[in-house]
Amino acid sequence: MKSYLLILATIFLTFGAVAADKYGYKIKNHQIVYNTPERPAGQQSMLGFACDPIEHVRIGLIGLGDRGTGAARRLPHIEDATIVALCDLLPERVERAQGILERQGAPRAIGEYSGEEGWKQLCERDDIDLVYLVVPWQLHTTMAVYAMEHGKHVAIEVPAATSIEECWALVNTSERTRKHCIMLENCCYDDFELTCLNMANQGVFGEIVHVEGAYCHNLDPWWDVYQGDWRMKYNRAHKGDVYPTHGIGPVCQALNIHRGDKMDVLVSMDTDAFRGQELSDKRYGKGKYNYANGDNTSTFIRTRKGKTILIEHSVVTPRPYSRMYQLAGTKGFANKYPNDGIALGGEDLTGIDLEDLDAEKYLSDKQRDSVMMQYRHPIVKVDDLLKKSKTVGGHGGMDFVMEYRLIYCLHNGLPLDQDVYDAAEWSSLVELTEVSIRHGSMPVVMPDFTRGDWDKTDGLVLHIAEKDLGE
Repeated sequence: MKSYLLILATIFLTFGAVAADKYGYKIKNHQIVYNTPERPAGQQSMLGFACDPIEHVRIGLIGLGDRGTGAARRLPHIEDATIVALCDLLPERVERAQGILERQGAPRAIGEYSGEEGWKQLCERDDIDLVYLVVPWQLHTTMAVYAMEHGKHVAIEVPAATSIEECWALVNTSERTRKHCIMLENCCYDDFELTCLNMANQGVFGEIVHVEGAYCHNLDPWWDVYQGDWRMKYNRAHKGDVYPTHGIGPVCQALNIHRGDKMDVLVSMDTDAFRGQELSDKRYGKGKYNYANGDNTSTFIRTRKGKTILIEHSVVTPRPYSRMYQLAGTKGFANKYPNDGIALGGEDLTGIDLEDLDAEKYLSDKQRDSVMMQYRHPIVKVDDLLKKSKTVGGHGGMDFVMEYRLIYCLHNGLPLDQDVYDAAEWSSLVELTEVSIRHGSMPVVMPDFTRGDWDKTDGLVLHIAEKDLGE
């Protein structure tokens, strides 16, 4: 049985790599500056792109580990979609997923694929609209590009890419093929974060000036879940924020990144690998490897319109789980961890007639609940989605909200909630943070994956079909 590492090597040799100087960087005026290539002839921006409505979305699911089998449990609960093909390196996982579909009352997938070439065969089917990728990070881009080139929309687990080359490959392929490429960033669909996004869009917090996000999650119980030890090996080899999107995604939406503002300059700094090295020594033998990833990585970003973003990554030290999620505005403040909290200034912008507002104190539980009810995002009111998500599950229901919204937008011919530029921007931190750290925390001028179109759209809109407006 061959490992994912052998498959990675096979893919690299088969498809090659983009020339480093095309998407590489240079150091200029004490800053790292990345090239932004011109848009190739014939490509068009994907901003606001919507495909023709798909009456029934046919899905090919690749990768049937923990996350993939979770998707197989949830997707049958969406009436406008069907899983028609399954693929995993291991055939026994395919059969296990078939059993999951049957237990959900769904039909068995008509296509079964395994082995090294199975993923290609699935992508080449002519009865699939959407390829749903749940495989190791290093496989995401190559598989996504292949799927789009074979006429499929693509949904990719996080991060969508691990290098700037890969980010550009996703952008260019999506623009050229006119196929959606969405990253499955589930944290954008957490109820608190969605509600705060709606509040931000309605001006309740005033002008958002600073945001924070993180992935602080001690992975000690999880390292052995990753087949072939691929995640530990990646962390062992790379500095920087290797898993940034849970933190950066929701706060970028609140700042309307590439929908009126853009991330301009990044600086990243890490600690030494104190506990990381201990884990490596215990796992592989003392001194066998120098563990690269710092126990804590902090990244600071300034936007074109003068806002700031703080992102953190920590996966080896014992600490409570946190994505931080903070929005600081001129009129109010929101913070998710350790407890959901909202603070508002002396001016009540909610329309609820709140009393005794004090910006130095969180709203009472009763006040917060009233605000949450008032500003719950309209998308979760369609088909009573929030209630249904609690029943179906998936990280508290946010996985199901994400998948429902993906199918909903494809079915109704609407622009997706996230686009390929989100996937590229949020994933770009994987390389950009490492480059900054390896150059002594030097500032990095971030690439503009929209190629100058970042201010052509006025704010983020999560679309609702006309038939569902007012529900």
